[in-house]
Amino acid sequence: MGYYDQDETKTRRKDGSKAGYFLSGIIGVIVGALLVWLLLPSMVDYLPNNNSARVSSSGSSTANKTSTPQVSTEVSTNVTDAVAKTKDAVVGITNIQQTQTDLWGDLPFQDGGGITGGNGKNDQDSSEPVGSGSGVIYKKVGNKAYIVTNNHVVEGAKTLEVTFSDGSKEQAKLVGTDIWTDLAVISISSKKVKTVATFGDSDKLKQGETAIAIGNPLGLDFYGSVTTGVISGTDRTVPVDLNEDGTEDWQEEVLQTDAAINPGNSGGALINLAGQVIGINSMKISESAVEGLGFAIPINSAIPVIDELQQTGKVVRPSMGVSLIDLTDVPAYHQSQTLKLPPEVTAGIVVSQVVKNSSAEKAGIQKYDVIVEMDGEKVDNSIDLRKILYNKKHVGDHIKLKVYRDGKLVQKTLTLEDSSKLKQ
Repeated sequence: MGYYDQDETKTRRKDGSKAGYFLSGIIGVIVGALLVWLLLPSMVDYLPNNNSARVSSSGSSTANKTSTPQVSTEVSTNVTDAVAKTKDAVVGITNIQQTQTDLWGDLPFQDGGGITGGNGKNDQDSSEPVGSGSGVIYKKVGNKAYIVTNNHVVEGAKTLEVTFSDGSKEQAKLVGTDIWTDLAVISISSKKVKTVATFGDSDKLKQGETAIAIGNPLGLDFYGSVTTGVISGTDRTVPVDLNEDGTEDWQEEVLQTDAAINPGNSGGALINLAGQVIGINSMKISESAVEGLGFAIPINSAIPVIDELQQTGKVVRPSMGVSLIDLTDVPAYHQSQTLKLPPEVTAGIVVSQVVKNSSAEKAGIQKYDVIVEMDGEKVDNSIDLRKILYNKKHVGDHIKLKVYRDGKLVQKTLTLEDSSKLKQ
């Protein structure tokens, strides 16, 4: 007959109890997992901020049937805010000019047919776009809105067409142009105009300040393009040949920027981070070895011209009534023999013609006089003289000139007059 130890029996019962608890736990986990698996599809719809793929009732995920997940984030910066304020005030301008076409086109000469072309009898006048640029709506008065652009954008136009941001077009009227500052003002109906640009203060610009160009580079296909950069330099001057005779006529005062400015951007807006127009985009240096040299007319220089063009259609500038040649363009022989200048005189402006009945003639200015000083300021060339006349003087002002005549220095005083009233 066997026997058992009472303490051992107690120990075995304890071990069996532990095994039972463990088994019950495993079963509970499995049952719980099954319940979660069955209930999950209906729960997913109510999970807050759920970004996971929804599980179908068949247990397969729809993630395999959709594109790669993406996050939609609206980004706003100082640049985007500035552009939003001004972009709708920048428009496209198309220059439409009159052309002459042959009705017979390029038909070859036909024996017996008498079709030769080129005699003008079969020619017909037509109009076609020859170029496009940009413009800035700066004022809205009553039923009119005014747009500033570059003179070279509208030059030679028979008609002008303005294109808005929605693609609609409207014919514009030329108000006035100024070749010296390369500015022009045109007008349109104000019906479709919702945004008018705000002018800033270009005198307060700092080198390194953000600059944003808005315009239509290479035509209307790239309407409203935005480029960014900085103000590379203020108080810059760029030589320009206005009559394309190979001689520099003027030193244009400009802002320099490395924001991309390309053909078609001309007349568009250069703005600051406040969305204010600080310049009218005008030109760039386009050479293979040059990058990031764009220029804009400072808005502080442009405003007086814009206002005068809007009011009178022209800019009235003072004139002396003379034609000029830079002394540096005169051969050394004529400098000494014809003009009889002392050897130390190497710079100045030669009077090549005096307009009849002009203030210069009345003041006693003569042909071959060499101007070397104007109101105490030395003038080495005609650009120096024009800068004093156009930037510092007005019609009716009296000026004192120092000139060399037959080798002797003399002084003359004349009264400036309206250049538009002079008759050559």
